[in-house]
Amino acid sequence: MLGARSIAVVGASDREGSFGHRLTTEALRSPGVKNVHLVHPRRREVSGRPCVPSLQELPEPVDLVLLGVPDSALPEQIAVAASRGDAGAVVYGTASGLATQLRHAAGDMALCGAGCMGFVNVARGVRAIGYLERDPLPVGPIAMVTHSGSVFSAVLRTHRRLEFSFIVSSGQELVTTTADYLHYALELDETRVVGLFLETLRDAPRLREALAKAAERDIPVVALTVGGSPTGRALVDAHSGAIAGDDAAWEALFAAYGVHRATDLGELTDSLEAFAIGRRVRRGSAGGGFASIHDSGAERVLVADLAEGLGVPFAPLAADTVARLENRLEPGLVATNPLDVWGTGADTEALFTDCLNTLAEDPSVDVVALAVDLVPEYDGDTAYADAVEATFDRTDKPVLVLSNLASAVNQAAARRLRAHGVPVLEGTRSGLRAIGHLLAHATPPRPPTAEPIDAVRRARWVDRLQREPFPDWMELVADYGVPVVTHRRASTGAGAVAVAAEIGYPVALKTAASGVAHKIDVDGVRLGLTDADGVRAAYEDLAPRLGPDVIVQPYVAPGVEIALGLVRDPLLGPLVIVASGGSLVELLSQRSVALPPVDRASAEAMIDRLPSSRLLRGHRGRPPGDLDAVVDALLAMSRLACELGDRIEALDVNPLIVSSTGAVAVDALVTPGNV
Repeated sequence: MLGARSIAVVGASDREGSFGHRLTTEALRSPGVKNVHLVHPRRREVSGRPCVPSLQELPEPVDLVLLGVPDSALPEQIAVAASRGDAGAVVYGTASGLATQLRHAAGDMALCGAGCMGFVNVARGVRAIGYLERDPLPVGPIAMVTHSGSVFSAVLRTHRRLEFSFIVSSGQELVTTTADYLHYALELDETRVVGLFLETLRDAPRLREALAKAAERDIPVVALTVGGSPTGRALVDAHSGAIAGDDAAWEALFAAYGVHRATDLGELTDSLEAFAIGRRVRRGSAGGGFASIHDSGAERVLVADLAEGLGVPFAPLAADTVARLENRLEPGLVATNPLDVWGTGADTEALFTDCLNTLAEDPSVDVVALAVDLVPEYDGDTAYADAVEATFDRTDKPVLVLSNLASAVNQAAARRLRAHGVPVLEGTRSGLRAIGHLLAHATPPRPPTAEPIDAVRRARWVDRLQREPFPDWMELVADYGVPVVTHRRASTGAGAVAVAAEIGYPVALKTAASGVAHKIDVDGVRLGLTDADGVRAAYEDLAPRLGPDVIVQPYVAPGVEIALGLVRDPLLGPLVIVASGGSLVELLSQRSVALPPVDRASAEAMIDRLPSSRLLRGHRGRPPGDLDAVVDALLAMSRLACELGDRIEALDVNPLIVSSTGAVAVDALVTPGNV
């Protein structure tokens, strides 16, 4: 279907402005298509070409059927195409209420849509779209799959240098999915970078295979997602489901395969341009970030502030680099990164060229950015473009222009630079994010090392979960290696006092009432009880309100509170979560999420992404927490996810209290799955 050499246009027309006319025009513009057959029930000729009344009249199957017909005619036409052995079809209409019928009619036939704009295989010369597009389209390195038809049109028509090997508006993906298109695009020699604009996740196993293929071939993937992904959090009671959020599946999937996430269309296009027409940061680079040169002190501060907030690092400059810059700068300017070089404006081209070259020669600098607005120069001055091109020709590092105001960019100058291979990024935030993606791509994703499955342990807990709807969840997490506090049950005040005496004061008393997901929400926790009278009074308060069953635990001194968990995504399976813990876990929403298995390096990286990780390393005189103990507990959660992730909907260990001497879990909550 995607590399079609024969096309049938059903609903062909020569009536100007009609969908059938646009569809016919584009099909006839397809340079790689040998035969275009026109089909219309009431026409024998369209635009001077023969036309047949139905698909059945065609002498042999075709590679691609373009369906320019009303939705009501779709089931019949697709059934006819499938029965003839036609390879694929494009359904442009919304086909409301017809999804099941169309899938059944298609059988084994490939189907693009419904509710889509079609596709353009630029590399193979196939134009399967129902509106008029530029002709010809240049073959380029970008392959793109978008669920949005508007985004499909926008990126094809942008003034940016975005040139495609293959681009598809996949719509509802009734049959063929993003994964199918991505697999195909990665087989095209022309494809060097991939863009994705996705509303939902379909065919997760095959999509994972495609993303793994892109990673193996060092083809960057830049993805923009909207609308969240189906983590099923409405089905779970554990905190883990709420703190994971609708974005958790995307985050975990993309992190596993090194996919670069964009936050808006500006960042998506800046990033695609940076990867497509620019150079890459050397893999395994020992550099420290990017360097930027400015002609404005205030805009330099703007870039510095935003870069810090976005986590895009500036490279530290070597001493000899600083010395060379100091010899070149005018008095009052400081040789630092980011660098403001504008003094009197004298000898602009030579000044900027020398400074750009100096930064490019610093071994710590991975990317060089001329951070100017690139506004039209009405006196004909081309100093900025000349300087950046001279540096581009002198180095093999990525050299680009970072503009702060897209609406002020001189598009003639931008076209010149892009033709030279210099990306022009049109926005401070989006451009910095694109630079961050360039830097991040130098470190390839590393598949985690999986621990072997403990079949005996798994079988033991599968059996127990089948027999006991609510087993001791603390016992479960402890069996997988999470250290847990001693805990004993009691059902009378006297029993609670006896357990407390046996455990040793101080103690905590908690309700053990069934159906209570979060004990603190029902005022079911009493901490720091130091004697029998305190335990007795606490029990007499809890029991009348929440029932006689309680748990008695040793009181654990305050420390850094971490939450560990897993939540089962209906498409990707279990996701492992680490978060800032305690009673504010959902409010803070500080979490990292990953696909299991998680190894030690991955666990450390997950913890590092938490803002609260600074507390674990000691903050303002506080002693550091036992980070290794947190990593070990997170690895235990990964083991549990690998062995029982298909049996548990969600699991929450919160809080895991971390001190300088270890970590201990004081509560756990599990929402069992259908076992």
